[in-house]
Amino acid sequence: MAEGFFSFDEAMYPLEDWIEVVVEWLVANHRSEFQAMKWPVEKILWGIDHFLNWLHPSVVILGFVIVAWRYAGVRTALFSLITLIVVGTLGMWSETMTTLSMVISAVFFCTVVGVPLGIAASQSDNFAAWIRPVLDAMQTTPAFVYLVPVVMLFSIGTVAGVIATIIFAMPPIIRLTNLGIRQVPMELIEATKAFGGTRQQTLRRVQIPLAMPTIMAGLNQTIMMSLSMVVIAALIGAGGLGVPVFQGLNSLQVGLAGVGGLSIVLMAMVLDRITQSFGKPKSK
Repeated sequence: MAEGFFSFDEAMYPLEDWIEVVVEWLVANHRSEFQAMKWPVEKILWGIDHFLNWLHPSVVILGFVIVAWRYAGVRTALFSLITLIVVGTLGMWSETMTTLSMVISAVFFCTVVGVPLGIAASQSDNFAAWIRPVLDAMQTTPAFVYLVPVVMLFSIGTVAGVIATIIFAMPPIIRLTNLGIRQVPMELIEATKAFGGTRQQTLRRVQIPLAMPTIMAGLNQTIMMSLSMVVIAALIGAGGLGVPVFQGLNSLQVGLAGVGGLSIVLMAMVLDRITQSFGKPKSK
């Protein structure tokens, strides 16, 4: 068969080599800066992890029940109580607390960075157009791809897993913060300006409060993506519920992997039910 103008038998551009050169250059010249970036993540993660594992399980369960009852109603509170007791009886309490600390740490940094970026995107079409392909790449790149450069730049461990989780889970809160603010009716914005409100006052007192349900939906999605990523992060030495899953996978222990997987599902259901209620009226 005659070859056409395009032949895809071989790569036309050595993109693979370029990526390796860039990452190796970063490791050789800026590894110390990346290691310094680990410090705040490590301190927050260490504090939350030790605090949750130091608390008696009954205190943690009571805290979840109170928060669920306050924001989501009695049914969700009862569901959280039963679910967390089941997780404890499966022998996965310590791993669950470590996973929860990783999720909380990742979501904290996603919120601190993501919400301001979403607000900035809502105020500037140019910035929104620039950040959109970046978010597309962050959101669609397979989770395993993040692990290689993260290990090279931050070494293995739980902190590296949290950093990979932050990168993977940040797009939803940025996108939905931007969307929520942009969906505020223009009539309300114009009325606020007509009564002398500045741009900053309109943003803080009108747009952000009205966009809060959408922002909370973004937070919910960020939490769910964080939970899925911290499990995968067990491949690079992160602890938590991902460890029994991959131990069961490597040794073909179906029961061990099943218990770890069930604990992940139950924890995800509790977090999802509670965070879905944020920004909404309390259920009766």
